[in-house]
Amino acid sequence: MARRAALAALLLLPLWAHAQGTPAEYLREFDTDGDGRVSEAEYVAHMSEGFHRLDRNGDGVLEADELPGGHGKPITLQQYQDNLRRQFHKLDRNHDGYLDAQELVQPPQG
Repeated sequence: MARRAALAALLLLPLWAHAQGTPAEYLREFDTDGDGRVSEAEYVAHMSEGFHRLDRNGDGVLEADELPGGHGKPITLQQYQDNLRRQFHKLDRNHDGYLDAQELVQPPQG
C-alpha cells in the first residue's frame, strides 16, 4: 500500500505544477517537437523528470529515503516508466497514440 501511495505521489508531482496554467500551456511543457500533441515518449520523458530530481544518488532507484514522505518500497526507473506508459494509454481516450491538451489534463479513467 505504501508503494502505491508513493507511486501515486510521484505520478502527480508534475500535475501539481499545472494548477497555475491553461491546458495549452501545460501541453507545451511536454511537446518537445512542437507538433501540438504529446507522444508516449514525450509524456514519459517529461514525467520522468520528477523521478530524476528525487533520485539523489542517481542510481535509477528511488529508495525509501528518496520517496515523498520518506518511506515505502524502492521503485526503479523502469517500474516508474512502465506505470507512466499505462497512465498515458488511460489518458489517450481517443486511442490515436497522442495526447491533446484536454486529454492531458483529464484524470485518468479506471
